[in-house]
Amino acid sequence: MEEIIFVDKPAGMSSFGAVARVRRILSEREGHKVKVGHTGTLDPFATGLLILLAGKATKKAPELSKKDKVYEATLRLGAVSTTGDPEGEITINDEAPAFTLDEIDVVARQFVGEIEQTPPAFSAIKINGQRAYRLARAGKEVEMPKRKVQIFSLEVLDYQAPYLKIRTHVSSGTYIRSLAEDLGRALGCGAYTTELRRTKIADYDISKLPLFDLPK
Repeated sequence: MEEIIFVDKPAGMSSFGAVARVRRILSEREGHKVKVGHTGTLDPFATGLLILLAGKATKKAPELSKKDKVYEATLRLGAVSTTGDPEGEITINDEAPAFTLDEIDVVARQFVGEIEQTPPAFSAIKINGQRAYRLARAGKEVEMPKRKVQIFSLEVLDYQAPYLKIRTHVSSGTYIRSLAEDLGRALGCGAYTTELRRTKIADYDISKLPLFDLPK
């Protein structure tokens, strides 16, 4: 058996939960336990394209996990979150200014190219053999190593204060939550990601793919 499976992950489901559901369905279909893996996770609050690999196709995971990606995200300006997303503790800045689209666009363009980024503490990155989010949830201080990532494009789609919608094409390993926080700091008002959707992985476009019927 060798399958590449495309999933549109709903919000509220972990990537590992999606893997478990697909594994159960394929194992029942094949009559034996089927090995299923992913090529890059999505945060539970995020939606969009997950590429899962079944059987012998799991050998392709290292190759596919390094592909660049496209995301659409909604940012809440004038507020910050302890996790960078809606699941954290939110602090609102009542004095956040209203920007023009041109003002936001000028700042956004500063992030296009190679940048240095600090991944969120609430992420699946391993620190001394443990997932960073587990250490963070346990109340331990987590020092995340900075990494260089590539932002190929960053486009402002809409701005209805205080919500800003963007589309960005990024290299593998880029955290959109961190990009949103950095953009908020550059604007001087703070920001966090309220919605996040992955629409493409390399040339795999979610709008053009045969999607696996994923039960909730």
